Amino acid sequence: MHFNFKEIFTVFMVLFAVIDIIGNIPIIIDLRKKVGHIQSEKASIIAGVIMIVFLFLGERILNLIGIDVNSFAVAGAFILFFIALEMILGITLYKEDENTALTASIFPLAFPLIAGPGSLTTLLSLRAEFRVENIIIAVIVNVIFIYIVLKTSAKIEHLIGKNGINIIRKIFGVILLAIAVKLFAANIKALF
Repeated sequence: MHFNFKEIFTVFMVLFAVIDIIGNIPIIIDLRKKVGHIQSEKASIIAGVIMIVFLFLGERILNLIGIDVNSFAVAGAFILFFIALEMILGITLYKEDENTALTASIFPLAFPLIAGPGSLTTLLSLRAEFRVENIIIAVIVNVIFIYIVLKTSAKIEHLIGKNGINIIRKIFGVILLAIAVKLFAANIKALF
C-alpha cells in the first residue's frame, strides 16, 4: 500500500470534474420534484460501488458481454443527450412508473448521472497511470462530496430561488448536451 496524497488529489480532481456534481444540481432538483424524494445515501453508495467495481472489472465485464469501452460511452452519450433535452426544452422524456421514487436514486441518478460512461471510462484511463489504492480513496472522497450535495440540494434550491434554478437548468442543459456530443464524437470514430 503506497498512499500518495498528490496522486489522490489529482485523481479526485479529475473525477470531480468528470462527475460534475455541482453542475448536476439542477438535474438533481428537477428529479427531486418529479419523484418527491431522493435517497441520497443509497444513490451515493451505489455510485461509489459501481465506480470501484468498474475500476477492477470494467474492461473484463464489457468484453465478456461483447461491448467495447467506446460503444459503452456512445450509449451513455445518448442518455446524457436526452436528459439535456429535458432540461433545455422543459419536456419529459423519462417515463415515470409507480416505483419511480424508489428507482430514481439508482437510475438515472447513481447511474448514469454520477457513475456514468464519462466517470467509468475515466477510471479505466486513471488505472493505467495511478495506483489503485489512491484511486479508491479519491472515489470515496468524491462519493462523500456527492452525498453532501445531494443532501443539501433542497437548501441550495431555496437559496438560489425558482428563477435562478430555471436559468441554471437551461445553462447546464446546454453544457450537458455539449458533453454528450463530445462523448459521442470522441467515441463514434473508434467504432468505425
